[in-house]
Amino acid sequence: MKLALHWKIIIGMILGIIFGFIMNTIDGGRGFVTDWIAPFGTIFINLLKLIAVPLILASLIKGISDLKDISKIKSMGLRTISIYIGTTVVAIVIGLSIVNIVKPGAGMPQETIEKIKETYQGNADVMIGEAKATQEAGPLQPLVDIFPSNIFESFAEPAMLQVIFFALFVGICLLLIPEKKAKPLVDFFDSLNEVVMKMVDLIMLFAPYAVLALMANVIIAFDDTTILVKLLGYAGCVVLGLFLMICFYLMLVKVVTKKSPLWFLKQFSPAQLLAFSTSSSAATLPVTMERVEEHLGVDKEVSGFVLPVGATVNMDGTSLYQGIAAVFIMQVIWPEGLTFTNQLVIVGTALLASIGSAAVPSAGMVMLVIVLEAIGFPAELLPIGLALIFAVDRPLDMCRTVVNVTGDATVSMLVAKSLDKLHDPKPKEWDDHYENVK
Repeated sequence: MKLALHWKIIIGMILGIIFGFIMNTIDGGRGFVTDWIAPFGTIFINLLKLIAVPLILASLIKGISDLKDISKIKSMGLRTISIYIGTTVVAIVIGLSIVNIVKPGAGMPQETIEKIKETYQGNADVMIGEAKATQEAGPLQPLVDIFPSNIFESFAEPAMLQVIFFALFVGICLLLIPEKKAKPLVDFFDSLNEVVMKMVDLIMLFAPYAVLALMANVIIAFDDTTILVKLLGYAGCVVLGLFLMICFYLMLVKVVTKKSPLWFLKQFSPAQLLAFSTSSSAATLPVTMERVEEHLGVDKEVSGFVLPVGATVNMDGTSLYQGIAAVFIMQVIWPEGLTFTNQLVIVGTALLASIGSAAVPSAGMVMLVIVLEAIGFPAELLPIGLALIFAVDRPLDMCRTVVNVTGDATVSMLVAKSLDKLHDPKPKEWDDHYENVK
């Protein structure tokens, strides 16, 4: 019997965790993992990033040109952004509700705070510096950043919002010229889309081994497990909030699309497991698109727009985490700041920050600085506040990325259902045409 991909990835994940713990106990084990195991995980992530830009370009341009009607683009765009904002607000409210009920920061010993501060002060200073640069850029800088001056630089960075804007611009212009003139370019991008999707299938053959390497590398990065134990209450609040958010998505899938939540999880789990392993929505995007189109049955013109936009602006898991982290930090070192007004400001700022949050590991930490400063958090306490949560940031980053990509997939199904673009899935395998060419 052929083992399903998600089981292979889970086995790779478990073996990676076990291998990481074993290497942690052996002299020179960490160096061995860093030098000889971790690079295979890096290669895998690089391959996924390699095809992300061509995939966005091809799927979005082809999808827009297939709509045949500019008014449909407006309708799809408004629905997508509205649902994304709605789910983000739900995520922040869930996070704030949990952290206010559980109060994980109340009564933390002073010696624990001092130990955490000494260990993670340097990392906190780096994040504060990055946040300052973001704030000094000006209020309309995020809008300016959408419009590229050189599209090839945008491809190289990659600046996802600029790539999405360029693809939308090209797609709309293809609708505005005669169909005969547009057809060669549309056919090219249609073909490119098929080629990149086949690349995803081939890259995913390597996924279980890459996940083993990535998980082993994560495990050896933990230096002090005593600090992790002290922060279990805070981490538990974040994980509970993220779990409730997944339940909320599954409820939406059941109620709106009439699909089974278990079926949804089974079809989409390989993308969720990769999101957990890579901590990056952008790196997971090609796999997210492949699972949504071929295994969940969303039409290309919907997934090609909704998913790239979601990977950039829809950060439900990150928003939930920012709400919990901000209140937790205040509970520990600034309890007088825990007012209802400040928590309303957290909702608004976390919503805006999630839209501007880059789809890369730990970007949420930079945005957390902006959220804290918006409520007047004392500047001299910021390094201590960030240091408090740094020890568990990476594992929580992995968990919240799962929620981010699950939110993207859910919204793509909701939008597709509302536009009658949800069909029966037609999965493709890497070797569908192999017999013809071997």
